[in-house]
Amino acid sequence: MSVNTAMILGAGLGLRMRPLTEKLPKPMVALNGVPLIDRILDRLAAAGIENAVVNVHYLGDILEAHLKNRHSPKVTISDERDELLDTGGGIARALPLLGDDAFLVHNSDSLSCETEGSNLKDLIDQWKPDEMDTLLLIAPVENSLGYDGRGDFILDPAGRIERPEKGADAPYVFTGVSIAAPRLFRDAPSGAFSLNTLWSRAISEGRAFGVVHKGLWMHIGTPGALSDAEDACSK
Repeated sequence: MSVNTAMILGAGLGLRMRPLTEKLPKPMVALNGVPLIDRILDRLAAAGIENAVVNVHYLGDILEAHLKNRHSPKVTISDERDELLDTGGGIARALPLLGDDAFLVHNSDSLSCETEGSNLKDLIDQWKPDEMDTLLLIAPVENSLGYDGRGDFILDPAGRIERPEKGADAPYVFTGVSIAAPRLFRDAPSGAFSLNTLWSRAISEGRAFGVVHKGLWMHIGTPGALSDAEDACSK
């Protein structure tokens, strides 16, 4: 089963990206002259994604106007201007726009410098709907730019993700990119909630898997990280 729809999480406040986000929504901050949202949409289109849903909140009118004439992929807006719903709540609100099949989820501050093909295509190719509720793209901590944590996940021999023991390091960090089946959202909380809530259940049921990212993964969360990413992508 091919994945041809994506959800881009574009509703964040971008507080850590100030002052660049004082008058621009974070997805429109430019890396080497190209807005982050356009870089993501271009890569989604190259990976075969035909439809994208983008949620908006902070300066949502500006982001919606920017995307109005985008056709590849075709963009639909999920409106969160009345209430910020976090990652899980935002996707839950957008479910009627995403269709009945599995869809790709992409943070608006996640980018890659790729040297070995497309990580998005790899993720889609490894999606197994009968076995998985979610499939996360995870990067080795040492190949991550703009990330200063201790890692998020362990990968078992079967490709399932596990969380480390409390206080322990983990070799992989979540890249902000995943595939989700609509059933992941069964009995989801109402209002704002984190996608982590649903991942925990999928992990406990053995239905959460990971694919290792190839190349350099970049979290564009601050002006400093943006500058580092510009340097990395110019080489």
